[in-house]
Amino acid sequence: MSARDRPAHALALLVRHGRTPTTGSVLPGRAPGLHLSDEGRAQAEATAERIAALRRPPEAVYASPLERAVETARPIAARLGLRVRVERGLLECDFGAWTGQKLGTLRRRREWRTVVGLPSAFRFPGGESFPEMQARIVGTIDRLCTRHRGASFVAVSHADPIKAAVADTAGVPLDLFQRLVVGPCSVTALVRGGEARTVLCVNALSTLGDLAPS
Repeated sequence: MSARDRPAHALALLVRHGRTPTTGSVLPGRAPGLHLSDEGRAQAEATAERIAALRRPPEAVYASPLERAVETARPIAARLGLRVRVERGLLECDFGAWTGQKLGTLRRRREWRTVVGLPSAFRFPGGESFPEMQARIVGTIDRLCTRHRGASFVAVSHADPIKAAVADTAGVPLDLFQRLVVGPCSVTALVRGGEARTVLCVNALSTLGDLAPS
């Protein structure tokens, strides 16, 4: 099939990076030097097996530049016989001055209510706003879907960007995106491109089966 004859859409398999030593306790953001824990490396290997078992394996593997994302992508790419392509558009939200702070401390701040209940109105001090993050991740996914139209690809990213992409695909307001859960090394499958906007699964942690619109 020539590129001209391919469908306009593609299947994006969005993988959150595996668990790290600070997962659930610290907001690491874009700070360098955070690697997968032993559990996270095992999660990445298991996710690689699940993705490699798909009937139509992905034709490319992308990752956020952060170490924990690249380390998650490597076993997936190895199982598929591909290389990891670093894509800056898949980066974590820029948390600015909140980077590296403990989540327990942040939850006691007045602004946390806005982060959870009205994220569209919040910008991290010295960092990114949630609408900017959503526009960035959606633009990146759509660009990759155009590149891989008629096929599928893996994009290893972070929880908030993936949730924001799901909200956009489902037509859910950004202010409700915090109701979604995207766990470490879960797979979220979106079909995008042309007129297509379909959420096939979110936070999948077991077999992926045959991922296709019904």
